[in-house]
Order: sequence, then C-alpha cells, then structure tokens
Amino acid sequence: MTANRIVAIDGPAAAGQGTLARRLAACLGLPYLDTGLLYRATARRLLLAGADASDAAAAAEAARALSPPDLERTDLRTPDVDRAAAAVASVPPVRAALLDFQRSFGQANGAVLDGRDIGTIIFPQARAKLFVTASVEARAYRRWLELTGRGVHAALETVREDMQARDAADASRAAAPLRPAEDAFVLDTTVMDADAAFAAALRYVAARV
Repeated sequence: MTANRIVAIDGPAAAGQGTLARRLAACLGLPYLDTGLLYRATARRLLLAGADASDAAAAAEAARALSPPDLERTDLRTPDVDRAAAAVASVPPVRAALLDFQRSFGQANGAVLDGRDIGTIIFPQARAKLFVTASVEARAYRRWLELTGRGVHAALETVREDMQARDAADASRAAAPLRPAEDAFVLDTTVMDADAAFAAALRYVAARV
C-alpha cells in the first residue's frame, strides 16, 4: 500500500474538506474519493426503499448493493439524507461493508480521500493527515448557502440544529467516532477562505507526500 502517497482528510460536515481535497488531488495528480458519498448513497437507497436508517441489516444490504450510479445521484446532499447518513454511519456492518472499497481506492498510485475516519481507521499509516474543522456557526452558514444555491429551502437555524445533531452522532458513535488522528495537522477554516485553506494544506502535504 502506498501510504506515502495517501492524503487522509477528515473533519465535520461543511468544514471545507471536500473542496480542499478536490483541489489537493488536482494539484498532486492523485485520484480523489469523497467517502461521505458512500454513506449518503447508502442512506438514499434506504430512504427510497422506505426502510429505517437505523435498521442494521437493511443498511448493510444497501451498502453492499451500492453501484457507481448511486454515487452520481444529485439528491445526496439534502437535509433528510444528512440525518439518515448520520444514522447509517453508526452501523458497524455498514462501515465493514464499505471498508475494503475505501482501502482499495487508489492503492496502486495513491489517492486523496476525505471523510470522517480516513486518518484513524481507513489509512492510519498515511503520512499526510489533515483534520479540517470550523465553528458550527460558520459550517451551518456554508451548508445553508449550498442548499439555497441548489434550490433547497431550509431555515438557517434548522440547518444549524441538524448539523449539531450530526456532530454529536459522529463524535459519540461506537464505530469509528469522529476525532483527529494523533498525528493529524488540524486546520481551522472558520475565518479562512478556500484559497487560504488550500495554501496552508498544500504546505503541509507537500512536506509529507
């Protein structure tokens, strides 16, 4: 496994890690995987089937049935999927079903992956690990702007409450709780724009990869 060519990026929702990961991947010439889409796609399959996101058997079956078209859906970033994805991500059989997919991605040539447990569980041996974070107020506002831009109507306060609930679920789950790896570079983007965050991350990654 080319651990020295793996860039592991973790952090809570809407901290900016997705934008950052895509830019780093393009700059470094590495494949990119948004691992959160795997859980969102699993959640969407459950919602479409009318199943309960906390049903471990149904969630694991949905995870095993994922196909590339599931990851290309345009309805994976809605509030109902946010809530269902948080529940799905806490189901150990789901995480087990998706583990091999994530680890095999880019094994030959390296990759940039972002998610919740890349540096702690998926690639703990990666040399470059970032934990991207921001205040809940900043993250909620960013997510609200994103939703509004896509024509999804949601009150900012509702978005903030949903995000706080997601943060609590991610941090307290028994299976791979959200936390920085001990050797991660913590990047707080609360008052950073995308260019400043990218410059800081690239300085760190360039010295490690």
